[in-house]
Amino acid sequence: MTDKQIDEVSGVATTGHEWDGIRELDNPMPRWWLWTFYATIFWAIAYVIAYPAWPLISSSTGGMLGWSSRGTFWEETARIDSERQGIIDQIKAKDVHEILADENLRQYAIAGGAAAFRVNCVQCHGSGAQGAPGYPNLNDDDWLWGGSIDDVLTTIRHGVRSKDDADTRVSEMPAFVDVLEPQQIRDVAAYVVSLSGTPHNPEMVPEGQKVFAENCAVCHGADAKGLREFGAPNLTDAIWFYGSGEDAIVRQVSHPKHGVMPAWETRLGDATVKQLAIFVHSLGGGE
Repeated sequence: MTDKQIDEVSGVATTGHEWDGIRELDNPMPRWWLWTFYATIFWAIAYVIAYPAWPLISSSTGGMLGWSSRGTFWEETARIDSERQGIIDQIKAKDVHEILADENLRQYAIAGGAAAFRVNCVQCHGSGAQGAPGYPNLNDDDWLWGGSIDDVLTTIRHGVRSKDDADTRVSEMPAFVDVLEPQQIRDVAAYVVSLSGTPHNPEMVPEGQKVFAENCAVCHGADAKGLREFGAPNLTDAIWFYGSGEDAIVRQVSHPKHGVMPAWETRLGDATVKQLAIFVHSLGGGE
């Protein structure tokens, strides 16, 4: 064991190492630092004893205090649910028209519906309810099944083509690829596009109008403005569900797409469905 090397200036022993002529003093750690370090050790031991700490195979040590963040979460959730229960009971007991007539209930329903929408509906309709190809925009006044509060409530409650609800809304456009000739499909696509002033081939419109009258008017109406009884869209407003232009119309006429919306009442309950309906109706397009 070698003798300690003492720094001539400070009189303090060094670590014995030297880097480019620089030596490190071997001062003892400050007392306050040591006591702080010891306190953290004591705190860690006390924490392990008092709170959940060590993971086990299927659980963890519970701690002497019996506290858990999950338990606190459920306690807070139960407290909030209890505070809200009174107004939720009112929403359950009233129909949507009565809720709309009560300003406090209406505001609560809009806020609750917005929260439910962010959890359950944005995946298809978008965060701003602006829709996407195959998923309708809920901000405009173009409604397949009607835009009154009762219509919106029924659509949300029972869904569209939902296999889980016997009262779901159902519409089925046939695949005309096996009914019409390819040229007839092109003609009717040109006619449909012309109705909204979209660029089209005018030479194909007269024949397309005949095809439309014979095959399409029964659902979309003679004026092509749609029939809500069948969920048939308005074809004159330049609002397209699966894309605009003749090619998109040809694809839909030939091989129509049919989207599905879940029946939400069995999943969310009556109160939440009413709140969703009131929120959607308030977005600007409600009738």
